[in-house]
Amino acid sequence: MAKLIFLIVFLNIFLTPLFLCMKKLSMDELNRLNIEQFHNAPKSPVILILDNIRSLFNIGSVIRTADAFRIEKIYLCGITGTPPHREIQKSALGSTKSVDWEYYKNSIDIIKKLKNENVKIIAVEQTDNSVYLNKYHPSPDKKAYIFGNEISGVSDDILPLTELCLEIPQFGTKHSFNVAVSAGIVLWHDFLHSYT
Repeated sequence: MAKLIFLIVFLNIFLTPLFLCMKKLSMDELNRLNIEQFHNAPKSPVILILDNIRSLFNIGSVIRTADAFRIEKIYLCGITGTPPHREIQKSALGSTKSVDWEYYKNSIDIIKKLKNENVKIIAVEQTDNSVYLNKYHPSPDKKAYIFGNEISGVSDDILPLTELCLEIPQFGTKHSFNVAVSAGIVLWHDFLHSYT
């Protein structure tokens, strides 16, 4: 009986503080920027080009992720939907007001413009000479990552305009990640290697 009492006292004294120190942070405790502060804050030198993304929910998710990493801009191209749209807003959770975005009918037009501004153009696509993301070491220079259609990927006519194709390694049965998940993985990788 004494051993049981000792065990109960021990657990209460030493383990209870571990559980008490973990609590979810409130919105105020997260100390996030408001929209005006976001617009005035320095941005990471990253641009996203969404090439013919069909799902409005995916578009909203990518915009929300772009807000989290405070990227410079998103170009929505081709059939990619644009805000304001109910389905985009639902997954973007207001980030369409913070992230700078612009629509281009043709992805090639914005890619050529960015190339003329010395922006490195990188497609996230599985090709015969793509580089696995874990082998890619991004520079802090300005770059644009292109993400393609959920079914057909980055348009074939865009690939010759890129300086590099990145592939996210996978080990399951599916041939690709969801485009919004891919954007999150690539942006996190870029952040880890460029800013830490």
